[in-house]
Amino acid sequence: MSSIMTNVSAMTALRSLQSTNQALENTQSAISTGFRVAEASDNAAYWSIATTMRSDNKALSTVQDALGLGAAKTDVAYTGINSAIDVVDEIKSKLVAAREPGVDRSKVQSEIDELQNQLTSIASSAAFNGENWLNVDSSAASYSATESIVSSFNRAADGSVSVGTISISKATTALFDANAAATGILDTQFTTTGTGAVTVSVSDLDLTAANIDDTDIDQMISNVDAAISSMTTAAADLGSAKSRISLQSDFVGNLMDAIDRGVGQLVDADMSEESTKLQALQVQQQLGIQALSIANGSSQQVLSLFR
Repeated sequence: MSSIMTNVSAMTALRSLQSTNQALENTQSAISTGFRVAEASDNAAYWSIATTMRSDNKALSTVQDALGLGAAKTDVAYTGINSAIDVVDEIKSKLVAAREPGVDRSKVQSEIDELQNQLTSIASSAAFNGENWLNVDSSAASYSATESIVSSFNRAADGSVSVGTISISKATTALFDANAAATGILDTQFTTTGTGAVTVSVSDLDLTAANIDDTDIDQMISNVDAAISSMTTAAADLGSAKSRISLQSDFVGNLMDAIDRGVGQLVDADMSEESTKLQALQVQQQLGIQALSIANGSSQQVLSLFR
């Protein structure tokens, strides 16, 4: 039936052209943005996952920054203790030299005094961003015996999140503690049992005190050696923490890359596929326009019936 009221061919051609135009618009959007899922309306499930994982990746970027800061503080403390160990080794050598008969102990003490000053300087200088793990005051209100370094951001299966940390004990690394009720490795007091019977620490031992004898010096040497042992243990602990922080930082970086790849698989557009689809849709669009033109032209043929 020929009708001038309802042109079925034109309606079909129009719907086909509209469908092609919509597909072409989606393809052009994917090419322009680089995403096949750019909005929730494109694919709500994939968009939700991608948005959540991108948020987590931002948190992981902050974790990586925190690990870098923690690594710097650990490295400064480790370097300070290593330097202090060398100085205390020298003090021990001077004490051994003072055991030799005829040695002028006052001159040896002068050298020890300078080494003790160097220890104080090392401990005071081993600070990063205002934090010092070698020279502390455990009586301060803000003091914490444990340093916590943010190391991970975790999301559980139920969607809950948590932050992981690496803990480092400052109580074992402190060389000096301003709190009189507590002591660091180098300001721990000990009392010799020789004739001199002096109460000193590694940081203030004095060979020129009255009645100092070989027994007193031997006990000083023993306590200095014990301090070196404690410092070596502290340096080993810091070295282990430094290694762990480095490994965790590498892992977080790799994890961020893996999340980026996973999100990309969900929402990124395949440019090779989209470019091929674009060319095909452009041809379909041209054909659709031609088909609509032909369908609209068929109504004109009705006029020939009235000539």
